[in-house]
Amino acid sequence: MELEKRDRVTGRTTTGHEWNGIEELETPIPRVVFFFLGATVLFSLICWVLYPTWPLGSTFTKGVTGFDQRNLVTEQVAKADAERASAWAGKVETMSFAEIEADPALMQPVKEAGRTLFVDNCAVCHGVSATGGPGFPNLTSKSWLWGGEPEAIEETIKVGINSTNDDTRVSQMMAFGRDGVLAPEQISNVVTYVRSLSGAEGDAAKIEAGKEVFAANCVACHGDNAKGSHDVGAPDLTDHFWIYGGDVNSVYTSVYSGRQGHMPHWDARLSPLQVKLLTVYVHTLDGAPQ
Repeated sequence: MELEKRDRVTGRTTTGHEWNGIEELETPIPRVVFFFLGATVLFSLICWVLYPTWPLGSTFTKGVTGFDQRNLVTEQVAKADAERASAWAGKVETMSFAEIEADPALMQPVKEAGRTLFVDNCAVCHGVSATGGPGFPNLTSKSWLWGGEPEAIEETIKVGINSTNDDTRVSQMMAFGRDGVLAPEQISNVVTYVRSLSGAEGDAAKIEAGKEVFAANCVACHGDNAKGSHDVGAPDLTDHFWIYGGDVNSVYTSVYSGRQGHMPHWDARLSPLQVKLLTVYVHTLDGAPQ
């Protein structure tokens, strides 16, 4: 192999490496590359000195500037809380829900703060617009499981549903099919009847048979008129709002396998003022785009 061979086109020497007739030129790395590599290393060294950088067991290097993003955010939150308290939060803490909602000037900051709390804590399940989704109620529909009064909403937020709070609201729908309470035909009939309550068409004979099944098994929670019960969190079956879906398969699954919703309790994570702000926000949702 020739140690020094020049390319006939460029006149540059080659490295002696060849692949399928293609020879590699001895091309030096551009100096600008070394410049940027050096600048990057220098920038890193400066950052290591100025800012918190290296972990040291249970602590970390603080940097000569003492800059800490966590402390900055904490200070900003504390400042915002103080400004809010001096402006209107103190009034909210002492006023009733009716008084708060009757004050348009006060409702503006209350709803803004409530929406922020909702997006930060509740939107992951109920959606940013609070319209819910499969398994999560639409909070703009006013079809309340536990009551739509502000006090009821506040209690639900505080203790949750089937949560770890000692005073949690408890809700459970039996698995009528899985546990052998109802036969498949009975389930099919009661599904047809339940869907007819909200306007769905169905075979008249199946609806009548399903009505009898409903009366014998479902009225204890949903009531004789199928309007539900706030005492046990049973939904109104006569409206058009379905938590798990209103198609035949979804309703059949609900009856066959049962349902048990879950909502965490927020009394430990949110302050009483935050719970109150969130309550007012949810109570005044009207279904309009947020």
